[in-house]
Amino acid sequence: MERTSSIGTLKGIGAKTEQLFHNLGVYTIGDILLHYPKDYDRLPTITPLVELPALFGSQASAQEAAMETAQDYNSRERQQPEVTAAVAARIDKTPFVRATRNMQVTTLALLEGNVKAELVWFRMPYLRNTLKVGGWFVFLGKVTRKGTILHMEQPQIFSPEKYQYMQDCLWPSYPLTAGLKKNKLSQTIRQVLEELDLSVDYLPEEIRAKHGLAEYNYALSNIHFPENETALAQARKRLVFDEFFQFILAAGMQKEQMEEVWNTFTFLPLEDETLWADQVMEQLPYRLTNAQKRTLAEIRRDLRGKKVMQRLVQGDVGSGKTIIAFLAMLDTAQAGYQSALMAPTEVLAMQHYQNFTEMCDSFGLRIPLILLTGSLTAKEKRRAYERMQLYPNAMVIGTHALIQERAVYDNLALVITDEQHRFGVKQRESLFLKGGQPHVLVMSATPIPRTLAIILYGDLDISVIDEVPAKRLPIKSCVVGKKSRSASYEFLRKEIAKGHQAYIICPLVEESEGLEAENVTEYAEKLKQHLPADIVIECLHGKMKSGRKNLIMEQFAHNEIQVLVSTTVIEVGVNVPNATVMMIEDAQRFGLAQLHQLRGRVGRGSEQSYCIMVNTTDSEKAQKRLEILNKSNDGFFIAGEDLKLRGPGDFFGIRQSGLLEFRLGDIYQNADLLKEASEEANLLLQEDRRLEWPEHAKIRAELGYYLDRQSETVNL
Repeated sequence: MERTSSIGTLKGIGAKTEQLFHNLGVYTIGDILLHYPKDYDRLPTITPLVELPALFGSQASAQEAAMETAQDYNSRERQQPEVTAAVAARIDKTPFVRATRNMQVTTLALLEGNVKAELVWFRMPYLRNTLKVGGWFVFLGKVTRKGTILHMEQPQIFSPEKYQYMQDCLWPSYPLTAGLKKNKLSQTIRQVLEELDLSVDYLPEEIRAKHGLAEYNYALSNIHFPENETALAQARKRLVFDEFFQFILAAGMQKEQMEEVWNTFTFLPLEDETLWADQVMEQLPYRLTNAQKRTLAEIRRDLRGKKVMQRLVQGDVGSGKTIIAFLAMLDTAQAGYQSALMAPTEVLAMQHYQNFTEMCDSFGLRIPLILLTGSLTAKEKRRAYERMQLYPNAMVIGTHALIQERAVYDNLALVITDEQHRFGVKQRESLFLKGGQPHVLVMSATPIPRTLAIILYGDLDISVIDEVPAKRLPIKSCVVGKKSRSASYEFLRKEIAKGHQAYIICPLVEESEGLEAENVTEYAEKLKQHLPADIVIECLHGKMKSGRKNLIMEQFAHNEIQVLVSTTVIEVGVNVPNATVMMIEDAQRFGLAQLHQLRGRVGRGSEQSYCIMVNTTDSEKAQKRLEILNKSNDGFFIAGEDLKLRGPGDFFGIRQSGLLEFRLGDIYQNADLLKEASEEANLLLQEDRRLEWPEHAKIRAELGYYLDRQSETVNL
């Protein structure tokens, strides 16, 4: 068994199950080991049967029940709450087995005090001999209430001693897809851990000892099935170190490759001409901020220099990075060269294309603009490829389709990646090498403190746009609880009555990624009950086809849709100036950096905008974190405060920041580990820049495996 072997080669994985794994992005044996748990659960504490009704709260009064209509009653019956509980009880009566036409049903009646419970199992008649009178057992499962009787279907059965032992364990909770059960996923991971040889560790023993890192096989076993919290902490530390170490090594090796072509570079001949970009700046309906002017000057100096530009532009949401990219591409086009702008999503690529087209038309610029995305038809793609060969000064805008094999550039001199942390090292390298020696400009709205940015982008010069346009009003933010949801809807209605629009963001709260669409759709349907019928509400999510997503965003941009209920697919770059309200459900589930990104989707016009964050927990810590966004609209301040609040031991639950291509690592939470990994990677490259020494063969092989994975991991 090899890490690169297909997941379908495993015993028990047929074609149907293999496709379900593909839906999760799991294609190989190695992929399944990197499909880490998103959380860890503990079994509930044991509840005596007599105390079980208290978990449901008080029942409706007799007067309330008498006032119910038949429709109300039926609705309430269908919506009976359920709780997951572990019930301890003594068997007083032998289970009853009855045969139906299709199966045998085993029923166990329990009674303690005045509390009655009925437990049911299907196709398990042997339980009649297992559940003997006088024995004590723990039953784990979902409990519902039917009238005065509690009901459990198919509960798991344990001895009190075994359950007590299991209660001390941590149980992994994985991202799933519709049709794939968590037990099947866990069994598959256990099978791979048992059969795949993980005894050889690529990381030298001296590095492990220096930083207190566990061995790789121990880390993988305990990230999936931790022996205890200490083992989980050790496993996570090792795997996060690996992620940072491999990322920085890959970036260093990439820089080494790029330097090999720098000597053949030809700079842009734009010294004494009247520049189109200058003319555009004079005609803009607004003035660039001083920070924009400074950044543009740094870029233009690089474009005219005799060394390939490698520059990162960091600018907060709404700071005006897009116009800087457009002006840099104008300079490139005027010099007779092509430029390419790669966006992380088709929605954003389409928006850039439309905005650039409108600007060229309004300023009388006859520059070929080419759109290249994965959703184009074969005919449209062929036409785009032809135009890329035909026009040597074209502006090419697209997604990862820009780096595919058939995309051949004629004269590429400038590569811009927007929100580049959404692309792997391999994708960025592929686009760079398309042109032989193009300038590279990286744009990011992710607020990364400068000390961390220098580590992550050590081979790049850094420009910071630390101002927002003067006409933009600061966004007013507030944190509310669930009880304020109706008031929030009323506020939203009033904003729409003024002609404005709103976003509502729903997080992915289900276990199954396949249910993401249903969650957003259900919320949109419920919202229609609270808002007037003439308000058009639509939903948007990542499971939609690109054409449908683009259509919805276009309709929203033209105010044909007033309320857009969406997942975080709209997090990056989408620009609808008429939208004035951003409402974020379950805001405590997001990192502050991501909340700030979402908030930045509004406040892009001249009207006052608002961000409503709904905290659905009673946690004081969550409330304290969210209140940080009330204090400031400065993304870098927010990132710094988030870093202070989230200590190194705070790693249970969903990874918050979602930055870069790390599966476990969080650059804020694990900042110290990032620095340690960076130091080791840089020391290694100083010794052996190409990792050619025999003693570094294992590291080189592991880095190759890492880069191969990166070629498949692009977030769309």
